[in-house]
Amino acid sequence: MENKIRKIGVFTSGGDAPGMNAAIRAVVRACTYYKKDCFGIVRGYEGMIDGDIVKLGARSVGNIIQRGGTILKSARSQTFRTPEGRSKAYENIRREGIDALVAIGGDGTFTGLHKFYEEFKIPSICIPGTIDNDLPGTDYTIGYDTATNTAVEAIDRIRDTMLSHNRLFFVEVMGRNSGYIAINSGIAGGATAVILPEEDMTFDDLYNILGADKETSKKSNLVVVAEGSKIGDANTLARKVAERSSYFDIKVTILGHLQRGGSPTYFDRVLASRMGIAAVEGLLQGKYDVMVGIKDNKMVYNDFTLIMTNKHEIDSESLRIAKILSI
Repeated sequence: MENKIRKIGVFTSGGDAPGMNAAIRAVVRACTYYKKDCFGIVRGYEGMIDGDIVKLGARSVGNIIQRGGTILKSARSQTFRTPEGRSKAYENIRREGIDALVAIGGDGTFTGLHKFYEEFKIPSICIPGTIDNDLPGTDYTIGYDTATNTAVEAIDRIRDTMLSHNRLFFVEVMGRNSGYIAINSGIAGGATAVILPEEDMTFDDLYNILGADKETSKKSNLVVVAEGSKIGDANTLARKVAERSSYFDIKVTILGHLQRGGSPTYFDRVLASRMGIAAVEGLLQGKYDVMVGIKDNKMVYNDFTLIMTNKHEIDSESLRIAKILSI
């Protein structure tokens, strides 16, 4: 794996996800293993522009694998979208002697790094860290498993109070363009219905599933709504049901950023560790402008064009199962 790369920079960008720290740890320790220097770039592209760069060693990343969030912090940078901002970022990383980059984040992070690679030819590789699990080329993204487990735990607690009072609960989970958290937390949480951005369910369809006008209707129902629902968010749907029927005592819970926090599950820790090592090894093997992924439990490398021109679709089997179980 010998090549000209000597110093690798690692950073996190965009929304944080549980497991990012485990990925940082793996990148740093893989660099140490292969006798490469590693630098942490604080606050993503914004820190790159500001020159906020620190040397990291194996001991620098001790005791972080179990922590949520990211020790390198994260930010979205409008300045990096400009040629001047990217030029400044390039000057700063070259000043430190950094000759390769590992980015941990989502599609916005990858788009920025691809542009940076096109302009300055800095060897770079991406690790998918986003709770939405919406990136093609990988079965799972870092943080998705933890976020879904967090949603399921919340749904279980909500179900307890729902059954105690015969209520209809709308539970809104994250997923602006992807329904992965919604569909699987809905199945695991025993939801009556799941509303996804990918489906064309109408409000009438939902109302019929709830069966408020039927004598055999259930007194208690739980509906999981992805925040990107085409027919309205949880509050909107709750209001529309209340306007049509007084059958239900309706409550709304929006989980929001609760899903981003917390200690990562074992799955996310192991996934992040594997991807971090694969990212460093990929760079040393000459794999640039690609994203690490996991397919059928094997590490793969995906070209940037595949990532940006495709979408990680929810499989039809999950949709079928959710429909059967909602009876």
